[in-house]
Amino acid sequence: MRTSRRTFIKNVSSAGVVSIGASAPGFLDRAALAGEGAPALAGSEGKILVLVQLAGGNDGLNTVIPVADPEYGKLRPGVGIASGAALRIDDEHALHPAMAGMKDMFDEGVLSIVQGVGYENPNRSHFRSMDIWNSARLSGELTRDGWLGRALDLHRGSSSGTTPALAIGTGNLPLALVAAKTQVPVIRDIDAFKLQPGVGDRVDRQERRAALDAHIARAAPAGSELEFLRSAAGNAFATAKKLESLTATYKPAADYPDRPLAAKLKSVAQLITADFGTRIFFVSLGGFDTHSQQEGSHRALLDELSGAIAAFHHDLAGHGLGERVLLATYSEFGRRAKENGSLGTDHGTASQMFLAGTAGKGLVGAHPSLTDLDEEGDLKHHTDFRSVYATLLDKWLGFPSAEVLGEQFPLLELV
Repeated sequence: MRTSRRTFIKNVSSAGVVSIGASAPGFLDRAALAGEGAPALAGSEGKILVLVQLAGGNDGLNTVIPVADPEYGKLRPGVGIASGAALRIDDEHALHPAMAGMKDMFDEGVLSIVQGVGYENPNRSHFRSMDIWNSARLSGELTRDGWLGRALDLHRGSSSGTTPALAIGTGNLPLALVAAKTQVPVIRDIDAFKLQPGVGDRVDRQERRAALDAHIARAAPAGSELEFLRSAAGNAFATAKKLESLTATYKPAADYPDRPLAAKLKSVAQLITADFGTRIFFVSLGGFDTHSQQEGSHRALLDELSGAIAAFHHDLAGHGLGERVLLATYSEFGRRAKENGSLGTDHGTASQMFLAGTAGKGLVGAHPSLTDLDEEGDLKHHTDFRSVYATLLDKWLGFPSAEVLGEQFPLLELV
């Protein structure tokens, strides 16, 4: 059996197959997701969730600005956004001036802003707080799985050829998607996820692909390791061929900015428009740890975020898919209400989450008070982030949230 396994891998490798920089065996292990026993997420009419992580702790107070509150200017004389420059969304609130795309979405009724989101006894460590958000567990014990990973495990099905979740443009699998029984692929670059049959002319490459198909098609003992490898390889290579076709034929219905987050969301849109079968996507935008000289870097980040989300929304709407897709942002914490001495902001607590979809609810919940701060000078939360998760699970993805989160949290009027 070991000889057969080694021979198969050798033949696959000699055919010139490469994918996302991984060795053939490692790639095939990850590709087992597309084989027998893969999770099939049924329910909620095939709705899709796209998570956008804002890594580093986004300054929510300069993102959604309480422009009518005089305390804002007192707390932030240096880094505060001038009322006249901010993009008003009502008499009391405004968005950062760099968020014109999302301001238009708010006006169109396709953006929800959930204010005052956080959790009890907040942790101001990047790593621990992000673990809490990704696992949806507040206990001091280290977690080995994520909230969506548990959802994948609890709702495994028997249909094959399904990739229920994907992380795109990241180096490692995010904790939110880590599961005990379900493997979730990470694709760093959709354009690189393809079959590369080596150098040579077109005839040579066609012959190599034919040889590869022949190796995969050979019979193997039922239930053997070799059968598993050939089945995984067949599904993986079929996936690569499908992705290669997607890249060649996809036509975006909106102009995407030439920025990294926009490129990731464009890849997500490619897979959605091609009906790839994935229902949960994860992408990330880093750089939000703005301890000093915040104004320029935060403006650039929010410009990238807003432009990418607006293009993504208009792209899907142009393909008639807007009603199937909901995008949600989150960050490990907000920033302290009072600016620091370096024209920046330090680690805080409560912030907001954005939800972009066709049925936006506008502002959800009150903006946290700037006069009733906690003992550290941070905003007090009034909405547990797990209530947002529970709403996404129960009312969007169609999964019983109590099973995933360990208890039932109040649902919100979001979707």
